[in-house]
Amino acid sequence: MSVDQATVRRIATLARIAVTDEEVPHLQGELNAILRFVAELDAVDVTGVEPMTSVTPMALPLRPDAVTAGGIADKVMRNAPASEDGYFVVPKVIE
Repeated sequence: MSVDQATVRRIATLARIAVTDEEVPHLQGELNAILRFVAELDAVDVTGVEPMTSVTPMALPLRPDAVTAGGIADKVMRNAPASEDGYFVVPKVIE
């Protein structure tokens, strides 16, 4: 797959990036290099390889999935810049 200059301009428009005519050939080369690299990765045989979450094997500590009553509303409300009757007060955004 190859990217032409019209496609570079279209990508720049979609990404809302201002690109000058002098930058288009350079970006075209960069995008084509990225696509060639992805094609190389696609050719790698990964059958039998398990997905990894980290380069070092580790097990994440798990906590019990238990429902709690909470009971800390007063602590939570202390973090609010403004509150009223146990609710957060926020600025009006719709008129």
